[in-house]
Amino acid sequence: MKSSSRSVHEERRWSAELPTTQSDLCMSLTVWRKSLVMSCNGFTVINSDGNVVYRVETYIGQRPKELVLMDGVGKSILTMRRNKNLRFLDTWFIYGGEIGAHCISTKRSEEQPVFYVKKCINILHNNPNVLAYVYRGRSTDEKYVYMIEGSYSHRSCKVVNEAKKVVAEIKRKDAIIGGVSFGVEVFMLIVEAGFDPGLAMALVLLLDQMFS
Repeated sequence: MKSSSRSVHEERRWSAELPTTQSDLCMSLTVWRKSLVMSCNGFTVINSDGNVVYRVETYIGQRPKELVLMDGVGKSILTMRRNKNLRFLDTWFIYGGEIGAHCISTKRSEEQPVFYVKKCINILHNNPNVLAYVYRGRSTDEKYVYMIEGSYSHRSCKVVNEAKKVVAEIKRKDAIIGGVSFGVEVFMLIVEAGFDPGLAMALVLLLDQMFS
């Protein structure tokens, strides 16, 4: 699973929708809102085989301006940066791989983002269930390509495309072990066939920044 996940991101990093030959099955991931590194906050994502497929690590106490989604062995897959323009609160750019001055050897088309995620302000919107919109590149001039709706605080969200088809879903993990419920710290991320699970996890990270 680890090697398969890496090859998918290396070959199709710029596309959210993967060929069905590469991703022909629905994927169920367990998301743990905890870093495996003691001094960090973050996320650990485990597949159905019990392998760590994604990791996120941020220093405790920080409100990060940048998040890096890594695979199970620590290789950067996507980088998310908060928009520096204060007029656009809770908007983020998503870049492929690792970017920035600290990554001199990598040139990502002059660091052009592949997606732009904008939090929906419900008082300005007719549909209170909409949480955020996802656009290609850095512009919101065109119609969104994905919409996120539901409630992140209740871990009940759907990512839908322009045709209103669900491509990913966040669900509560309701099982109880030893009389202790998982609560909201452990939940499920269901990724439909053909959708990039890395982007799905990136959207989870941004929802956590916007609504936690």
